[in-house]
Amino acid sequence: MENLPQKLLENAVEELNRLPGIGRRTALRLALFLLSQEESMVEKFSETLVDFRKNIKYCKICHNISDTEVCDICASPKREHGLICVVSDVRDVMAMENTGMYRGSYHVLGGLINPLAGISPAQLHIASLVERVQKEKPEEVIFALPATPEGDTTAFYISRQITPSGVKITTLSKGIAIGDDLEYTDELTLGRSLSNRVSFGLHLD
Repeated sequence: MENLPQKLLENAVEELNRLPGIGRRTALRLALFLLSQEESMVEKFSETLVDFRKNIKYCKICHNISDTEVCDICASPKREHGLICVVSDVRDVMAMENTGMYRGSYHVLGGLINPLAGISPAQLHIASLVERVQKEKPEEVIFALPATPEGDTTAFYISRQITPSGVKITTLSKGIAIGDDLEYTDELTLGRSLSNRVSFGLHLD
């Protein structure tokens, strides 16, 4: 492993090793797998990744990833646009959609407030959420943020910004364990937490 036979193979392993969750041994297996495939398959694979990186967009309304300026969820007349579910990142949108129990819209913050890591409210999509609530006047804003100090801090901050609008603010019920991220929560638990969501004010008590 330390001395790979060819520089090209070593370069491929190093690049694959950059991916999250991919160790050096796994990177080597992936590189050798790609080497064993037809050249056309590898070319299509690489072209797809380049196309994804160059052309992916972020919805101008909710900041979810999209092929177009407005994502399919925001553009759909079948969604309940009076509900806005606030999540940390796009993976949480996917987790919520997998439950099959939510038919509202989303707002992706792009992270959580974390002063120790240098992440301030100004670096997140909080201002656009406040503006959106004031403009759209939704019936309810649902906090679907991690049950962590950063998630709680972010929820507190946003609630102070949007409470004057009079919007109903709720949060997922305590089916989500403290410290858990949505993407790692099973669909049944997440679905129940969504169905049994509680007032954000009650959640703080």
